[in-house]
Amino acid sequence: MVDDDELLDDDLLDGFSEHEGEPDAGGELYEHFRVVVDKGQDAVRIDKYLFERMQHSSRNRIQKAADAGCIHVNGSSVKSNYKVRPDDIITLMLDRPKHDNTIEAEDIPLDIVFEDQDLMVVNKPAGLVVHPGAGNFHGTLINAIAWHLKDLESFDPNDPAVGLVHRIDKDTSGLLVIAKNPDAKTKLGKQFYNKTTHRSYNALVWGNFAEEKGRIEGNIARDPKDRLRMTVFPPDSGIGKSAVTHYKVLERFGYTTLVECILETGRTHQIRAHMKHIGHPLFGDERYGGTEIIRGQRTASYKAYIQNCLKMCNRQALHARTLGFVHPRTGEQMDFTSELPSDLAAVIEKWRNYIKGKDEIV
Repeated sequence: MVDDDELLDDDLLDGFSEHEGEPDAGGELYEHFRVVVDKGQDAVRIDKYLFERMQHSSRNRIQKAADAGCIHVNGSSVKSNYKVRPDDIITLMLDRPKHDNTIEAEDIPLDIVFEDQDLMVVNKPAGLVVHPGAGNFHGTLINAIAWHLKDLESFDPNDPAVGLVHRIDKDTSGLLVIAKNPDAKTKLGKQFYNKTTHRSYNALVWGNFAEEKGRIEGNIARDPKDRLRMTVFPPDSGIGKSAVTHYKVLERFGYTTLVECILETGRTHQIRAHMKHIGHPLFGDERYGGTEIIRGQRTASYKAYIQNCLKMCNRQALHARTLGFVHPRTGEQMDFTSELPSDLAAVIEKWRNYIKGKDEIV
């Protein structure tokens, strides 16, 4: 699986509430995670130890789980300041069974752009989760694909050797490629890894650019203050994964700009985090500050205009517009383009009309 724009919802502590408290005496507990401490392990706090091993959980969330009696060592609950010892058996125990992650086929409409015996290219609408995860176990794109391919004996949606090659966020629209067999997934995955694929996105972002094009480089890692958001660190910081985004101005609207983004890498929330980092968050991107009025006058009429725009496109204004790769069987170059969805096209047109009526942008 290629690490792409989507924040993966596989956090073992997702759904854990700090208000759960100590489980009732005699209540049944279920194991969700287990690790045995190495014989040569130094004595460190258990919250630090687990934070390094449960990569999609924050240290604060682990501490709250320990305080609620959910972190056990050798069968007994411990607090977050417990120092691990060699051969300790650490488990995460919750009062609910571990969710069955089996992917079930569901009859959900698909916009299929291309399909043959090896692969599918689909145009994902905004609002559709790509893959089942915490909080979204049903109604996802992969459930829809499982239904569409239910009569294909060689395709098992629960087999990681087939299926999604890359991902995009729930509220990002656009093109994705799905492999129908292991050979296709291996060959397509190598193209993504070697950066020989071509992907471009259209994004409406806040602010005007001094230049026509540019390059953003900065490592991307989870924001220590908000685990649902990514943030950018210096390339030489040793924190996170290296990421490079190229952008080009397509159209200027004074207070916002339509840009094309081309990815050198495919990191979680890459475009969203990089644009926020340079002061141009995506319009409508609530998680990265894009629902605030960042540019423009503070008049009542302008505020009303922005609110109308946000209602018109109630998500981050980001669309995976083009996708290009070499066919894994034939070696043919495959290139696809997806038209802007109606919500994004409408808000762009609204900005286009707005700027026409302005003699000067302050």
